[in-house]
Amino acid sequence: MQSATSKLETANVLEASINSATQGLLDDRQADGHWVFELEADCTIPAEYVLLAHYLGEPADTVLEGKVANYLRRIQGAHGGWPLVHDGVFDMSASVKAYFALKMIGDSIDAPHMVRAREAIHARGGAINSNVFTRFMLALFGVTTWRSVPVLPVEIMLLPMWSPFHLNKISYWARTTLVPLLVMGALKPRAKNPRSVGIDELFLQDPRSIGMTSKAPHQSWGWFLLFRGLDSVLRLIEPLFPKKLRARAIDAAVAFIEERLNGEDGVGAIFPPMANAVMMYDALGKGADYPPRAMQRRGLAKLLVIREDEAYCQPCVSPVWDTALVCHAMLEAGGEALPAAKQGLDWLLPRQVLDVKGDWAVKAPNVRPGGWAFQYNNDHYPDLDDTAVVVMAMDRARRDTPNPAYDAAIARGREWIEGLQSKDGGWAAFDVNNLEYYLNNIPFSDHGALLDPPTEDVTARCLSMLAQLGENAGTSPSVAAGISYLRKTQLAEGSWYGRWGLNYIYGTWSVLCALNAAGVGHQDPMIRKAANWLVSTQNADGGWGEDATSYRLDYKDFDKGFDGGPSTASQTAWALLGLMAAGEVENPAVARGVEYLTTTQTQKGLWDEQRYTATGFPRVFYLRYHGYSKFFPLWALARYRNLRKTNSRVVGVGM
Repeated sequence: MQSATSKLETANVLEASINSATQGLLDDRQADGHWVFELEADCTIPAEYVLLAHYLGEPADTVLEGKVANYLRRIQGAHGGWPLVHDGVFDMSASVKAYFALKMIGDSIDAPHMVRAREAIHARGGAINSNVFTRFMLALFGVTTWRSVPVLPVEIMLLPMWSPFHLNKISYWARTTLVPLLVMGALKPRAKNPRSVGIDELFLQDPRSIGMTSKAPHQSWGWFLLFRGLDSVLRLIEPLFPKKLRARAIDAAVAFIEERLNGEDGVGAIFPPMANAVMMYDALGKGADYPPRAMQRRGLAKLLVIREDEAYCQPCVSPVWDTALVCHAMLEAGGEALPAAKQGLDWLLPRQVLDVKGDWAVKAPNVRPGGWAFQYNNDHYPDLDDTAVVVMAMDRARRDTPNPAYDAAIARGREWIEGLQSKDGGWAAFDVNNLEYYLNNIPFSDHGALLDPPTEDVTARCLSMLAQLGENAGTSPSVAAGISYLRKTQLAEGSWYGRWGLNYIYGTWSVLCALNAAGVGHQDPMIRKAANWLVSTQNADGGWGEDATSYRLDYKDFDKGFDGGPSTASQTAWALLGLMAAGEVENPAVARGVEYLTTTQTQKGLWDEQRYTATGFPRVFYLRYHGYSKFFPLWALARYRNLRKTNSRVVGVGM
């Protein structure tokens, strides 16, 4: 047994770790009380930023380009190409874009890093194996012809809702990215490209001879061949479309974008539609000083992270998400952290969207708005994950200090989330009943992320919120349907899929928190199996880690086991929070995980984490939230301390 002295030493180490992490987060706070950390993706976004400037023919910013080049060279993989995650496998599209950007900046094709990249691309069949988005970029620069990309008639803008394809049947990110591409597909502009840089050398054939993309692994042959046939027909008849109809469709596309310009925060508040909107305006003959174009261009520049020697471009910013999660960690830490949590929540309060019915309202017209967006401003696209997390934090805060303003915000957030539950019992990120799965088989959807269907992690978050607000399966049909959805989606090994965090550790943590809050007993076989799975995946060093390869399509179909990775602070924290929600605070695995976190903490009180632990699109686009390794470990350590001080050992909140 652990001696009294040993227990005291452990408690002292834990308290010191919590205090140090709390201070580290306080030091990262913005002047007005909110938090926003860097959000890093792979090489494609900074490469596209460089290529956009050359597409537009802007005067070269050689200092910035030099810093971006340093960044791109540093993250080049040992395989010669560029990965989607830290130390990841070669990715063709990322490698083509990074190579193109470096050549555009001025790197010689004979430089060793360029030779290695070119050889790696050739060894994998050449740039013909790039994805659809990369092919669009190559067509705009004249490297390939428009025969290499799917036909996307801008007349799509005029289709009725009952048609098989409609903008409101795809996800918000696809919707906002696609609309300006429709205009460019109609006008077929050519990049200004003042240096006349091309990348023919990355192909093993004449790039202007290549046709359409092959079937993607996630696509079914039947659907794919049907849509490929439709593409062939459209390619023949598109030139015959009436000019007046085309003009009306282009006007509709521009109107769609301009309703959602969102100031300098940009269309959809994410890089791809913002960049596409700028190129759309250029194709329409609008000069650099045209206000909507200039506004989007300034917004893109605001996404840059510029350091002394390097620079990169973020895909978006995450202040609402970061602030809400930090507030949870601070509320858990307690003491001196509580005033900071209160200030953060007060910063969040006016950012609730109460007066804009966004695209979600097309399928839920009778639901009042009441969500929060992920970014500073994105009123057309609030998301359910952020909203649930904000509501739970405000509810925790009002338990100690009643606040009528929080009461009103919580009520509207809850109403919005209940109104956006999908018919299968789950919740999606931005939309409701986005269940047209056949659309992932169209040629444009080779990334497999055209839709925003319900997922286990977002469902868990919404369920956690309703349960924390006092609902259970007996009082709420929404809660009962949510629990049923999670029962159906648990995998045989005991885990749940994580759509927005990497991956099964994230999903399992999220669901265990929800089931605990909803009153599902800790001895329920569903919870036992999940807790045992988490324990079985712990690394020898006491931490947890998972690799991006766990998103492979055959994960559920073959008994290949868990794709573990080196331990990370954030994934360790998720596993600990999940186990504690399952009633396992006394499990030796939890003690080992806590020890891993306390012994890997830096002198600044935080944790270093180079690996990517979040997801934009599985298998296609991953994210490194620089804040995850700062606030999730604090949250887990404070939760452990707090539960050890109670007799019940039961987590009494939703997450």
